[in-house]
Amino acid sequence: MTDPIANLSALIHCASVTPKDDGALGVLENILRPLGFAVERITFEEDGTEPVDNLYARLGTRGPHIMFAGHTDVVPAGDPDDWSHPPFGAKIAGGEMYGRGAVDMKGGIACFAAAVARHIENHGQPDGSISLLITGDEEAAAINGTVKLVEWAAQKGESWDGCIVGEPTNPNALGDMIKIGRRGSLAGSILVHGVQGHVAYPHLADNPVGALLPMLECLIDPPFDAGTDRFPPTNLEITTVDIGNPAVNVIPAKATASFNVRFNDCWSADTLKAEIINRLDAASGNDRFRPGRDKAAYEISWRERPAPVFLTRDEALIDTLSAAVEARTGRKPELSTTGGTSDARFIKNYCPVVEFGLVGQTMHMVDERVALSDLEGLTGIYEEFLQRWFDR
Repeated sequence: MTDPIANLSALIHCASVTPKDDGALGVLENILRPLGFAVERITFEEDGTEPVDNLYARLGTRGPHIMFAGHTDVVPAGDPDDWSHPPFGAKIAGGEMYGRGAVDMKGGIACFAAAVARHIENHGQPDGSISLLITGDEEAAAINGTVKLVEWAAQKGESWDGCIVGEPTNPNALGDMIKIGRRGSLAGSILVHGVQGHVAYPHLADNPVGALLPMLECLIDPPFDAGTDRFPPTNLEITTVDIGNPAVNVIPAKATASFNVRFNDCWSADTLKAEIINRLDAASGNDRFRPGRDKAAYEISWRERPAPVFLTRDEALIDTLSAAVEARTGRKPELSTTGGTSDARFIKNYCPVVEFGLVGQTMHMVDERVALSDLEGLTGIYEEFLQRWFDR
């Protein structure tokens, strides 16, 4: 239990491709119960989704209460023949362990479990409480996992003073970066209606592409903002443009485009939607490519469950983790809000949350792997954090 390498090997051997568990939570349960954790397994499901197994474990009954959150599900490995070693074999070669989930994020879970075991071995039972909130639904829909598990735990009376999510936050070396927030994410699609016709008789048709072009331009320029003290500027990317027209001599009847926005704390999902709609409404009347035409008819649809922006300012949690990282690595970690979304967005409504884990250079890649020295290093950081957290 004190060895992160053994813990990770057992977890990687479970082919827990999201949302399949394949015994991964059972491996973790077998590590935690002998340490004194009370472990509960909960399955969530809803119409149109697959059921997902989740785990909540707690050690101790009083505060302060620190939570570690993460996921045992992994993305598909792809063609196993493309790997240097079997993707679920946990092969060690050249001082590294190979396997899907090695850094994202079974490695972080393995290290935290080992850190708790070492803390108990060296200091006895914690002067407070430690819990693990682990889902099997982070890499997919994120519907039957953390969002429901943390609500379930809160409704049964659980409360926390802070949380560490063990995502691989370090870009190059262990100790580079702590994530103290995340940009929001909002996605949508535009459908512009036109009138189909022969290209030789454009006056009898209405080409929707001519309307779509200035609408897309207005989403890119002007910029939404200049950024804030903790976040870069809001960025919108056009991700698809689709006319669906196989004929070169036919003006199409419709044109579509999709976009994704990563936004900072200048905006909420609702205020950003309003801004986008205002821009599109104005641009739909631009007749640069449709001279003399009325405003274009269009529809906009939004993807479900936009991710909110958040920023953690809790000094106790951030300072304690930063001090632990610096004590064990000699590096002062950057406090960052870069990257995509994570399950921290669901936890931030219940307690202060930060993210810190392994080096993420090989996550989701063929030959995902982790240096054995990093497993030992991260375990040491987590152990240092626990000692400092409970000694405050």
